[in-house]
Amino acid sequence: MWSVFRRWRAAWKSRRERNFATLTPGSSFAHASVDDDDSEFEDDADLAERDEEEIGAAPGQRAARRRRMKGDRRYFGKDLWGTSARQRSAVFDEEKIRRFALPSLRDEREVAAWLGLPLARLRWFTHDRAADTTWHYVRYVVPKRSGGQRVILAPKRELKSLQRRALGDLVGKIPTAPAAHGFVPGRSITTNALSHVGKRVVLRLDLRDFFPSVTFPRVRGVFIAHGYSYAVASTLALLCTEYDREPFDRNGERFYVSVGPRHLVQGAPTSPALANLVAWRLDRRLTGLAAKHDFSYTRYADDLTFSGDDVAVVGRLITNVSRIVADERFTLNDAKTRVARRSRRQVVTGLVVNDQVGAPRQLRRRLRAILHNAQRDARGDNPAVRKPAAPGETVSRARGLVAFVNAVNPDHAAPLWAALRRVQIASDDARDDAPG
Repeated sequence: MWSVFRRWRAAWKSRRERNFATLTPGSSFAHASVDDDDSEFEDDADLAERDEEEIGAAPGQRAARRRRMKGDRRYFGKDLWGTSARQRSAVFDEEKIRRFALPSLRDEREVAAWLGLPLARLRWFTHDRAADTTWHYVRYVVPKRSGGQRVILAPKRELKSLQRRALGDLVGKIPTAPAAHGFVPGRSITTNALSHVGKRVVLRLDLRDFFPSVTFPRVRGVFIAHGYSYAVASTLALLCTEYDREPFDRNGERFYVSVGPRHLVQGAPTSPALANLVAWRLDRRLTGLAAKHDFSYTRYADDLTFSGDDVAVVGRLITNVSRIVADERFTLNDAKTRVARRSRRQVVTGLVVNDQVGAPRQLRRRLRAILHNAQRDARGDNPAVRKPAAPGETVSRARGLVAFVNAVNPDHAAPLWAALRRVQIASDDARDDAPG
């Protein structure tokens, strides 16, 4: 890991000597706390003058450097080299911008003004560093139901507010493919399951490492495809992606060193919508493949579902899906491929779809048991051998689960609502009968 840091340090010194017009990890910005929202940040002219003095730039060179600082960057970090000539030559396209009424951002200064930031502060957030003393994210892990751990990178307060602005006023305006149901307004696990009701066979597949598969160049490509220049698209993509990092202590100072490629992270508000946009071509191709075999196709985040009545084509369908997924630079998790016929319970995103969309029977049974016990607790006639649960906590949790069942299938929820009302009546009667 220390060798990675040394290479980064050498590249950084080389960049300063070449007078790159960009922020560097050695600036005071790199050591400021992102939690201190009231901290003072220098403007672009002050930043440029200080850097020029550090590298010994002549007075004539300083004026040229200031002019470069006012223009868009072409360099965003050494690990982001290798961009195709097509992307580097991308310019602002007003016609594409107007198509979805996206913000008209012609250069980095307009991006900074749109976000309500000084340009220097925006560039501090959007310069790629393989190792840095400041990290704009908080890392934690949560266990997966299937085993292992899921890495969550939660952006700190100011960066999260910038990402929310990008989501609400830009990314969220671009429509997703009709097959995408995850993280799309007006769609849900219920709408995802509806397309697969009453089919003879349901095929479920899973994409491995869905968010990490959506790397920085792919996100930048989305912004370029919708009309933004190379510099603006790179800035927006840097704002919405990050590395997983590992801490490394050297001479009493902590550095956060990048691990793997820069990608969409779970925890950023913009990640689900951007992942849907990157997967737009995948969804369109899989929709066409499904239609060819008279099947239905939907995707909820990393869950792919196909359903139809011709059981014989399932094997061929899996082969073609694998080819298309690999072609679109995603990876299937073969261990999670499932095929369910009508004779078995067919589940799509947690909902049963054999005859109608409904919550699993086990959940409804468990809810009836919870409510029955809660009613007995309220009346005080539970057997002494069973320690009753806290009535308020049990009923509160049950109410949320009943609301979920109701959203999926109101007919299934009707008897559960009646049981909830009986619990409430029993609780009111117990309070009235209580002494004092």
